[in-house]
Amino acid sequence: MTRQIVLDTETTGLSAEGGDRIIELGCVELLNRKLTGNNLHLYFNPGRDSHEDALKVHGITNEFLKDKPKFADMAPQILEYLQGAEIIIHNAAFDVGFLNKELELTGRAPFKTYVESVTDTLAMAKEMFPGKRNSLDALCDRLEVDNSGRTLHGALLDAELLADVYINLTRGQDALLMADEPQESADGVVIPSIDLSRFALQVVAANEQELGTHEEVMVQIDKSSGGKTIWRKLQAAV
Repeated sequence: MTRQIVLDTETTGLSAEGGDRIIELGCVELLNRKLTGNNLHLYFNPGRDSHEDALKVHGITNEFLKDKPKFADMAPQILEYLQGAEIIIHNAAFDVGFLNKELELTGRAPFKTYVESVTDTLAMAKEMFPGKRNSLDALCDRLEVDNSGRTLHGALLDAELLADVYINLTRGQDALLMADEPQESADGVVIPSIDLSRFALQVVAANEQELGTHEEVMVQIDKSSGGKTIWRKLQAAV
């Protein structure tokens, strides 16, 4: 039975090494790609204020967090819940970096030592949709996932949306990985490879008008080169 946990965090700012801390953790459990309802949702007192820009994103006030537990107090429960699961995160390096720092502050080993693997849906989306916006909101729009209730970022809501996005990204596929081993970044985040052989590519043949226009362009190029174009030489040889 495949157990996956879709995970998201909210933080006081952008720099774990600079002293920012996790203030919210949202986790959604999937068993064999089905939601179980066995979710984990916690708020933490970070012992510091959120940066103004971060507060605008998540809307979680210092006053609200004042009576919440410290991450260190909840670490055993969190690790027991996550133990041995495949963790799915959007922009995993960010969340894993914060989780590593929180665990380090409690004297524990890095995050990846407690879980089976970490899959980054941002890396997956960049492979599938190169050159396009691949934020969670953009993927919700592209994959027709309803995010109309998302006015502020919240860890549990974002994890629920990401679970739906992940199922849509991998719909009809047992896995998106190729036969060889997936690549792993320096921080232990698994970056999935996309098996393009699973995609049926549509072949669109040119119509007569398009073929005629193409031939006209080829003639003009041939004239400009003084009859030295390679395709004409190959045609003559055949």
